[in-house]
Amino acid sequence: MGINCVLLIKGFSKNEKPFKIFAIYCWSMFAVQLASLLVVKIYHSNLFISHFYFGLQFIILSFFFYSLMKERIQKRIISGLLAFCILVLGIQYTINPDLFCMFNLFEIFITSLPLIIYATFHLYNILNEKKQFYYITIGLLIYLFGSTVVFLTTNLLLSLKTYDSFEFVYSLNVYLYAIYQLFILFDLKHLYLLKKKNLYE
Repeated sequence: MGINCVLLIKGFSKNEKPFKIFAIYCWSMFAVQLASLLVVKIYHSNLFISHFYFGLQFIILSFFFYSLMKERIQKRIISGLLAFCILVLGIQYTINPDLFCMFNLFEIFITSLPLIIYATFHLYNILNEKKQFYYITIGLLIYLFGSTVVFLTTNLLLSLKTYDSFEFVYSLNVYLYAIYQLFILFDLKHLYLLKKKNLYE
């Protein structure tokens, strides 16, 4: 992930709005992960950090896909879902603040499903166009499908006290995220190689 963040810093000022928003997303996720490692060493529990992870991922990637959409109806769907999900989660946490100290399965679902919809929109839009952020979108879909299933089983495993299974599930999520980062790296590498090629043409 660090390599991707460095590449995104190098290309930040030279690229358009979607690239910059995606760069902010990657840096934010990197910061959340560092905070998670620090908190778990101090307090031995970092569950509450997951809410920042899912929330930031949903909000920033919503803006990212919004910037990629050309159809007005797709932009309206993204704006509507973004506002709706934030409102629903705000109400849920106001009614039950204790959810802040545990995995919120509803939060995971409601912040992941719209991103899957946006990513599908984008892949459809670029079928006959320039494959902008193609591998990043494919990697995101693989990660979201896999991680959503992983996180939705976490509370069940904890309630059954099957800690060996929980470790397996956690490791699976780490592998999925690593695969996602490789897709990002591949897309960034392709982008930089394409820019270099254009310089010599």
